[in-house]
Amino acid sequence: MASTDRSEQFTAAGAARAGGAATLAGRTVSRVGFGAMQLERLRDDRAAAVALVRRAVELGVDHIDTAQFYGHGFVNEVIAEALRPEDDVLVVSKVGAEPDSGGPLPLRLAQRPEQLRAGVEANLKSLGLDQVPVVNLRRADTGPGLRAEGDQLVAMDDQLAVLTALRDEGKIGEIGVSNVTADQLRQALPVGVACVQNAYSLVARGDEDMVELCRAEGIAWVPYFPLGSAFAGMPKVTDEPAVTAAAHALGSTPAQVGLAWLLHHAPHVLLIPGTADPEHLRTNVEAGALTLDAATLAALDAVPTRTGDIALH
Repeated sequence: MASTDRSEQFTAAGAARAGGAATLAGRTVSRVGFGAMQLERLRDDRAAAVALVRRAVELGVDHIDTAQFYGHGFVNEVIAEALRPEDDVLVVSKVGAEPDSGGPLPLRLAQRPEQLRAGVEANLKSLGLDQVPVVNLRRADTGPGLRAEGDQLVAMDDQLAVLTALRDEGKIGEIGVSNVTADQLRQALPVGVACVQNAYSLVARGDEDMVELCRAEGIAWVPYFPLGSAFAGMPKVTDEPAVTAAAHALGSTPAQVGLAWLLHHAPHVLLIPGTADPEHLRTNVEAGALTLDAATLAALDAVPTRTGDIALH
């Protein structure tokens, strides 16, 4: 029977929920959200960046993933300008890194407790919020990306302690974790975990045990790199013959099939595909309405997982 609860079917902005409804941090949100990192590409056209966020809301998105270190605050400022209180959009940010304009990469790790606190304060300022609804702790000892060394090797309990204190102070609503192992997730469970962000896709399913643990614990699974990665050595979902065959049969794109597979895989999966292009945004949202039948799902499930592990220093 279809739900009669309007919030299950429509966002506060009155749009049909992109991909249907799920729960994140105790809130009902659309399963297809928006990853804001690529908004930095629109730095020279701020109006276009604001318009893209507004378009996401119009299309049924009410969950936006961001970080202060995206564009050195530019992305957060765009989100603050674009969103209205009546949109009731759940903003999720992350800490664990900070901008590094003069370095070899645009960011550097910021794992120490005082750096995590400073990151939350910076997010509050640039987002114009009194509380960040969800803040993810982005660890740096597994998965793709920068790896912790020296004074950036910090015990997870020390990091969780400062985030718990910030939650007690009302500056954080809920705590999430990112780039974690199954043991680290279990370590974090006692403090209360709203979501997990790990690299995960059809071609990189090494964290299947964590997907099931999150389902059992009522934790949202929010994969990054949902279509594989542009990093050398990491496979791309859209290159898989089973994916391209399904896209041809369905009259969709391979990327839509890869996103739809994630939504079909488990009910607690939420997506945050990113883009700076309005048409790409539309097709990402429309992936939430793509139906995969049993035969198609079986063919996609048979694609082998080939998780790459790239460390950037």
